[in-house]
Amino acid sequence: MLMSAEEAVTLTIPEAFNQALQFQQAGNLSQAEQLYRQILQVDPQHVKAWHFLGVLAYWAGRNDLAVEYIGQALRLKPDYADAHNNLGLALKNQGKLDDAEASYRRALQLNRNFAEAHSNLGHTLQKQWRLDEAVASYRQALGLKPDFADAHNNLGIALREQGKMEEAKASFQEAVRLKPGIAEAHNNLGGVLKDMGMLDEALAAYRYAVALRPDSPQFHSNVLYTLHFHPGSSPAILSQEHRQWNLRHAQPLASSIHRHGNDRNPERRLRVGYVSPDFRHHAESFFTVPLLSAHDHRNFEVFCYADIACPDDVTARLRGYADVWRNITGLSDEQAAQWIRQDQIDVLVDLTMHMAHNRLMVFARKPAPVQVTWLAYQGTTGLATIDYRITDPNIDPPGLDECHYSEESIRLADSFWCYDPCTSQATVNPLPALERDYVTFGSFNNFCKVNPPVLKLWAQVLLAVDNSRLVMLAAPGSPRRQTLNVLEREGIAPDRVEFVPLCPRPQYLDYYHRIDIGLDTFPYNGQTTTLDAYWMGVPVVTIVGNMAVARSGMSLARNFGTPQWIADSPEQFVRIAADLAGDVPRLAALRLSLRDRLQRSPLTDAPRFARNMEDAFRAMWRRWCQSQ
Repeated sequence: MLMSAEEAVTLTIPEAFNQALQFQQAGNLSQAEQLYRQILQVDPQHVKAWHFLGVLAYWAGRNDLAVEYIGQALRLKPDYADAHNNLGLALKNQGKLDDAEASYRRALQLNRNFAEAHSNLGHTLQKQWRLDEAVASYRQALGLKPDFADAHNNLGIALREQGKMEEAKASFQEAVRLKPGIAEAHNNLGGVLKDMGMLDEALAAYRYAVALRPDSPQFHSNVLYTLHFHPGSSPAILSQEHRQWNLRHAQPLASSIHRHGNDRNPERRLRVGYVSPDFRHHAESFFTVPLLSAHDHRNFEVFCYADIACPDDVTARLRGYADVWRNITGLSDEQAAQWIRQDQIDVLVDLTMHMAHNRLMVFARKPAPVQVTWLAYQGTTGLATIDYRITDPNIDPPGLDECHYSEESIRLADSFWCYDPCTSQATVNPLPALERDYVTFGSFNNFCKVNPPVLKLWAQVLLAVDNSRLVMLAAPGSPRRQTLNVLEREGIAPDRVEFVPLCPRPQYLDYYHRIDIGLDTFPYNGQTTTLDAYWMGVPVVTIVGNMAVARSGMSLARNFGTPQWIADSPEQFVRIAADLAGDVPRLAALRLSLRDRLQRSPLTDAPRFARNMEDAFRAMWRRWCQSQ
């Protein structure tokens, strides 16, 4: 039986230290901390007491204290490899990736067979998108310790980011085989299965992770986000799942929400805060750049709360549009919420919803009097603390699905999106069909949007247009095999199908040079990919479904001025695609006109979009002031 920390003071220093370790290993962390502090009162030079006091601070999320305490241990003993490794962990959590890397490399200089330090170095390199180096570090860790489940899990993450889905899946499966209770590996396995279009299997893996870690909002968020891609989903199913998320994770914080002391002048300059982990090279930037660049700073003070470990040139560009930039990397949700409250933000905008690295638990603490969600995708957060969701009249016709959203829908006058391709390099090429004897259809949507019903409909299009081809984005391995299997069963020979891999944006935009007509996915329509297609001169045929994400294609086409590309049924979808393919000269002329059409549409009118958004924010604020 363990003695108390008070009883342990009668022990010698070595005995007290061993007792503290026993407290720590038994999970009695407060008693362990108390005893380490008592040891240091007697012996301020006790290296391991400083080190383990820092480890406890790291476990508690107190990274500043962890760096201070472990740093003191290293001042006393500079060749302490374990301390260098643990210092790296705390520095990484602070977003100080270069310093963390240096700490891990110092640990490895002292002990080249330190498998944990190799794995931790890999994780830091991965956060800097140095993926080849990260994979090499993970493999070194596994060469030293083949049964290192965490390293298999981390290797899988890096391989997934490289687009090596089959290898990533194998790594995650090995991690869960070695350590079935590692919730992170089940969650990551769900992610790669989603990327591979295996949605049922992905949901099963995500739900297993949630069962292991029911307290993880992010693991549960992954279930919600993935359901939007599943052809069996419905607004009612999504609504129920989101309510459960709110009850489990957000509702327990309701009693801690404080009254807001913001100045209640309805016409004063408003403080608007945007929260995102994606103020960087990310699809989100094609929409945040036009809004933030066109904000009226006389009437709106713009704050950005960026959760970004590795900023890039897009981060720098967005930072230049903000009046105030806050880096919340490494801050707990409570700390980030407190900062926002101290900044007296009036309208706080979530840009991520249930996507990766979201900070919805910040919004659950209601740090701003008015809270809004926009951009990530069309749907609901489920949070009772988010007051409004931005949408438009096409995505959400008035009266439709209102009962399935936890937020009130605010419809912008035109479009949910305002797009900037963030490049001037990509050019529109002549229609490929002019040089060939066939028309090429294509889709470069994320493969998780490509399900058997989608493939069967695309097969009907190919059958309706003689000698036509299909180009699509899919990782090597089972995604391509399962695609060909479905299409072959529908009568499409493999030689009519071409696959392209994931790649950087310049090469991705060049893919549009290969196709004549874009085919949309469902129930989750393309959004960024559709706008990219318009920009590259490619028309996109879309089909309307029964969820908000299934009406985004309709919204884009109507705002683009091409309602004739919207289908209400599979038969109409095939007919529209076949009609476009049947007049190659008209299609060739259309290709050369679409970029100009896009530039003249509401979809790229940044000042117009910013005024619409600001009018919405002002109306929300006036309503809050009246309610007070």
